[in-house]
Amino acid sequence: MPGSGIVYTLTKRDAEQVTGWLKSKGLRVEAYHSDSEDRPSLEDSLLGNHLKALVATTSLGMGYDKPDLGFVVHYQAPGSVVAYYQQVGRAGRALDRAYGVLLSGIEESDITDYFIRTAFPTPEDVEKVLVALHGAQDGLSLPGLQAQLNLSQGTIVHTLLLLSLESPAPIVKEGNKWQLTATELSQSFWDRAKRLTALRREEHQQMQEYVALGGGHMAFLIKALDGKAEQLNESDLPNLPPKPKASLVKEAVLFLRRTNLPIEPRKQWPQGGLLKFGLRSKSNIPDNLQLKPGKALCVWRDAGWGEHVFDGKYKDSHFSDDLVRATVNLVQTWSPTPAPTWVTCIPSLEHPDLVPDFAARVAQALGLPFHTVLVKTDRRPAQKTMKNSTYQAQNLDGSLALGVDKLPVGPVLLLDDMVDSKWTLTVAAWLLQKGGSGLVFPLALAKTGNGA
Repeated sequence: MPGSGIVYTLTKRDAEQVTGWLKSKGLRVEAYHSDSEDRPSLEDSLLGNHLKALVATTSLGMGYDKPDLGFVVHYQAPGSVVAYYQQVGRAGRALDRAYGVLLSGIEESDITDYFIRTAFPTPEDVEKVLVALHGAQDGLSLPGLQAQLNLSQGTIVHTLLLLSLESPAPIVKEGNKWQLTATELSQSFWDRAKRLTALRREEHQQMQEYVALGGGHMAFLIKALDGKAEQLNESDLPNLPPKPKASLVKEAVLFLRRTNLPIEPRKQWPQGGLLKFGLRSKSNIPDNLQLKPGKALCVWRDAGWGEHVFDGKYKDSHFSDDLVRATVNLVQTWSPTPAPTWVTCIPSLEHPDLVPDFAARVAQALGLPFHTVLVKTDRRPAQKTMKNSTYQAQNLDGSLALGVDKLPVGPVLLLDDMVDSKWTLTVAAWLLQKGGSGLVFPLALAKTGNGA
């Protein structure tokens, strides 16, 4: 496509991943989202046509104006026709013609549904927050609420914000603590939530109707926005291929399989501490007992290795030899320093043989000894049922231990199938290094998106 343009994604992770893919194809692109550094410089680079495209979330907002954009590509469909029109309408304002390309995949409905479901808290979540505040005479900070409620940090923050914006408000913030007022939450809050949720679902359905069209896209948009499409001039731009080349799809899958994700170590124990381990609240983890930076092979259920990990865990009860080879290649490319001299893994009472079998095969392929040295002392709820970091950490308190009197000497590669909050790996590394192991390098098959 001619000129420069914008590629829109629904998430920051997609913006980074698509940027990596396009760069691997030799294109001058950069990611743009709320965590991007020096966003004004990125905007200027696109304005000056020094970039082919910015791969952006909606952080590239309405204030950005480049009239000669030659194309706008949507990696996923937005949640509404209005949002789509505002974004795609940026292309070609000072040109006779420009491309608007919409890609659509099953994940976009999942993402949009998540945004709709979480736009308002549930009555149960609101009740939990209000009951917690009612029981705290001096109020509660956000960490204090997290320690009491099995709700994600995002849910708690969003609930507090919406309740505080009511007039009159049932809660108020004093310093860093939230407190109840004499006002009760009115029924109008729930009526508004119900009305807006229904509207968002209607907008999403309208966008899906647009996606399914075989033609007449511009006319559909104009009518949906209460315009008149009678005098619409159809574009004379050559049609783009409706499907990607099979060879490109294969290259994209290989790209995902070459991509890995960082596992950054935690440096502080959680609110409330881990009392069964004798660890104080919010105390720093000593440097010599922390995890080292590690790696995850893929994103859970992505198109590279993610689906293979899912199948291995929930369908085959066995991770494939292909995953072993991919993991070995990752370790060899990563080359952690100092090099691990042995391998161990996180134990599980639900799937006692799954990860140890995989870790033993990885160790054999690396030419390293494998030792099962960690044990689970009792059954706990699955970590995925814990909604925030504090609950995830406390769910582990006292549940891991060393099962041997003496550990092998030297740096160790610590394997698990999935990583989310990183608390399991953090506690395991603390135990191993307290027990006399060398540095602990974490390695997981898949990184999930449920951490808080």
